Amino acid sequence: MYNLNGKVALVTGAGGKNGIGRAIATRLAKEGADVAVNDITAHPYAENETEWQGLPDVVREIEAMGQCALSVIADVSDAAQVAEMVDNTVAHFGKIDILVNNAGTIAGKDRVPIVELAEEEWDRVQRVNVKGVFLCCQAVARHLISQGTGGKIISISSVSGKHGVARYAAYCASKFAIIGLTQSLAYELAPHRVNVNAICPGLVDTERIGHMASVLMPADLPADEQRTEFARRAEASVPLGRFAEGADVANMAAFLASKEAAYLTGLAVTVAGGSVMD
Repeated sequence: MYNLNGKVALVTGAGGKNGIGRAIATRLAKEGADVAVNDITAHPYAENETEWQGLPDVVREIEAMGQCALSVIADVSDAAQVAEMVDNTVAHFGKIDILVNNAGTIAGKDRVPIVELAEEEWDRVQRVNVKGVFLCCQAVARHLISQGTGGKIISISSVSGKHGVARYAAYCASKFAIIGLTQSLAYELAPHRVNVNAICPGLVDTERIGHMASVLMPADLPADEQRTEFARRAEASVPLGRFAEGADVANMAAFLASKEAAYLTGLAVTVAGGSVMD
């Protein structure tokens, strides 16, 4: 559908079997891009999966499509590791054209009322979700400017970056921040023909659903029942009647990465099945 032949993309947080990052990385490859895939470890959900091997499997999928792939392990909240990740990507492929900021924190003890929110939990969420996006944008933008050939930066925000949610204060603040960062960077990079946009998904059926259910559902329920009940309540609020899938977000990312989106910048595009309509 979109021609990304000859383009090089870097996708962070791409090691999960059911994650948005894997879906985006493989969709960009399907459109003809070579892709560097990143996560904080090669296999971020090893405790829950015996067959899926994380980043090595994503690389194999991309290569099976006839595209080149590179696995780059790095903590996006560490400036030195981000610089090395981007430099390695450019050294391997010769350039970089597309950045997708997808890496984010796993739901945990941050999903509590503000009056109970520990400072270290607040910092943990902001360090990855905000600082990580800033560092990756900064490092890639420097290459895009020096290359002088334009490019695309896409960051994964959330519908919770547009509307606050009780017990999600740290997460909401981080996702609001991504939208503000996107708008500022869109102004700054427009003279360099770099489009900067955000995607705001609703709830997506990934490994993180289990983590969220374990925090937000009654503790006396078995894990599988926690997930089922969480999913039932969440899907009931979606006009289209289902969770988003990784492919739904990947479809939007592929569009924003393409030349068809050349006149779009500074946007925060909702992908939520009608549960949020702005």
